[in-house]
Amino acid sequence: MPAAAFQTGVIELRLGTVAQLFHTLDPAPFRQGDLSNEAETYIVDTAQELPAKAPLGIILHLPPEERAKALAADVPAAIRGFFRERARSEAVAKRQLFLDGRTALAIGLMILAACLFLSWRVQEGLLQGAMGRVAQESLVIFGWVAIWRPAEMFLYDWLPIERRRKLCLKLAEAEVTVVS
Repeated sequence: MPAAAFQTGVIELRLGTVAQLFHTLDPAPFRQGDLSNEAETYIVDTAQELPAKAPLGIILHLPPEERAKALAADVPAAIRGFFRERARSEAVAKRQLFLDGRTALAIGLMILAACLFLSWRVQEGLLQGAMGRVAQESLVIFGWVAIWRPAEMFLYDWLPIERRRKLCLKLAEAEVTVVS
């Protein structure tokens, strides 16, 4: 299918052999095989540069003798399967991040509560003067620092993971065409 047939984002790869597309140490057949790091990086980087709302198409240019091989017919399914698996891995990573975030938040809140309690005790007269004020403020700061990372996890860390997951899903749905 010519590049003009795609309404929008086209990713083109020119290969000498089908084997260039896949990880050479992966013993799995092509339908389940991993893409080579170079091929994955090129596809993902190119997809990120294309308009976000645009549907994607992947065109693989192979020499006629390579395209005639039976393995070439498996390439579209292998590429879509690879990115479906990557999207699933990103979803698992996001769930794990939120699980770790809940654990870190529970620990952080306990530390914050203890620090606020100790700060209150210092204010009530455990230490007097400037040293008491320094201890009180230090405990409050330490308590808030204890929940900094969990807050960061819930507010910001999941965004790049979700962005990668969505891109992988989009690549898994891309129309893959093998041409000579």
